Amino acid sequence: MIALLVIMLSVSACTRTNSPAPADGLNSRLLPGSSGKYEKPVTLSIGITVDTNKSLLPGETLLDNQYTRNIKEKLNIIIDYAFKASPANYSQKVSLAVASGDLPDAMVVGPLELREMVEADQLMDMTEVYHKYASPVIKRIVDSTGGEALNSVTFDGKILALPNVQLSADGVHLLWIRKDWLDKLGLAPPETMAQLEAVARAFVLEDPDGNGKQDTIGLAGPSSTGRLYANFLQSTNNMYGLDGIFSAYHAYPGYWLEKGGEVVYGSIQPETKEALGKLREMYLAGLIDPEMGVREAPGEAVAGGITGMFFGPWWAPYGPVDDAVKNNPDANWQAYALPLDGNGEYRPHMSSSTNQFLVVRKGYSYPEAAMLIMNNLVLGESEGIFTTERGPTEYPLRLTYAQVDETEYEVKALRQVLAGTRTAQDYLDKPEYKMLQSDIAHIGPVKLKPYDQYDIQYWDPDQDRAMWIRGYALMVGGSPLVDDEINGVYSATYSLTPTMETSWSRLQRLEDETFLKIILGGAPLAAFDQFVSEWTRQGGEQITREVNDPET
Repeated sequence: MIALLVIMLSVSACTRTNSPAPADGLNSRLLPGSSGKYEKPVTLSIGITVDTNKSLLPGETLLDNQYTRNIKEKLNIIIDYAFKASPANYSQKVSLAVASGDLPDAMVVGPLELREMVEADQLMDMTEVYHKYASPVIKRIVDSTGGEALNSVTFDGKILALPNVQLSADGVHLLWIRKDWLDKLGLAPPETMAQLEAVARAFVLEDPDGNGKQDTIGLAGPSSTGRLYANFLQSTNNMYGLDGIFSAYHAYPGYWLEKGGEVVYGSIQPETKEALGKLREMYLAGLIDPEMGVREAPGEAVAGGITGMFFGPWWAPYGPVDDAVKNNPDANWQAYALPLDGNGEYRPHMSSSTNQFLVVRKGYSYPEAAMLIMNNLVLGESEGIFTTERGPTEYPLRLTYAQVDETEYEVKALRQVLAGTRTAQDYLDKPEYKMLQSDIAHIGPVKLKPYDQYDIQYWDPDQDRAMWIRGYALMVGGSPLVDDEINGVYSATYSLTPTMETSWSRLQRLEDETFLKIILGGAPLAAFDQFVSEWTRQGGEQITREVNDPET
């Protein structure tokens, strides 16, 4: 409680730089003939996520880096920070800012916070901004969702936020494995749950790193503030979750599922109980990270060479895999669409096309600045301006704008270019795949022959570290999405119902705490049945009715 109060005071104490009021209409603020550069400097105070697992490039700071310099040069916008937080703590910072009413000029929020800010009348109407300033490429990408993205931010006919459009690949949590450890122990990638347990046990007991100590982790688990699995509100990018194991049991906790002609909540289904029982068994046998639930940064164990497997999206080389290879050039991390279910199928849960929103506080003098910064990001990505060595995660106010099949399309295109069957010229009519031309131009030096082999020895990261990260993520992380049959399971809804707006946080906390206790052995598996009863009684039954009949 004391810590919470200190944080609230800190948020309130932050000095926000208020920009001067505009003297004229929107266009008069921008230089004539520019693509969005202000005549005079404009300051934008934001909230930002800072990944402490990744260091800044040499000589750079949060206020002075490749992104802030580019935004100042191209747009004459000066970035200031109202608050910064780790990925694990960012939502808490946002919630505190919303509750206190002391908002940054702009920030990225999730669906729950967006609803809260709409109800509190805290948001600028972005309707004119979007229609007048969004670049043609962004509009093309947003339109590709068939209206889903704009509908998610439209309230009473007004666009109150800028929606992201995310890759479907971000919602598939692949099994990343130290293949060099598999080879050393004479093991194959685990196709079944029984094989996955056997691999985890070997990684724990058979000294795969060869240091003579029993100090390795079979399977990583979520951090102290991480999620056990993605859910219908946060359906992507759940690094170190246990999504793959739930899916192997046809369990989709956190998702709304079509079942017997009705929509049911996945977390209260018997398949979820069965999966929890297996996870509990694996954890108590030492096959899952013993520090799961208290470890602050599972990525450090991956980078440090003591973790053998984790679940994560295709882009993992932007995160811990890069550091792991820096520390050990032979660390051969490979990605697989595994484990399979009892029928030999891969059935992961799938994501919505949008789940993050860029909001501008009501009263901010330059709401179009947020849209201009997004235009600049997409343009910079397409021109290869920003190095991808650190990834674009710290671009101010970054939202993903990508064709939903961007990863899969790029994998296929790069394979054809490397094989010599197509050239960059063949893709000039695809500007919505905004990084493709840059990737084609630069992947050559880092991908060694044979081009259809993706083990670590067939890459040369030292030629171009940034391109290696990008190429390794695409070809290693993206290939299972192209080569394997994905029988994905979608949520029946990715939106909130009226009762969810007031009850979901409490129900989610009940679910998270109960499931974690069961897995860690702090509660018996029978606690699941009590959870189902409590969840239903505390609002779940009404919410289920609302999901099945929105007019309820």
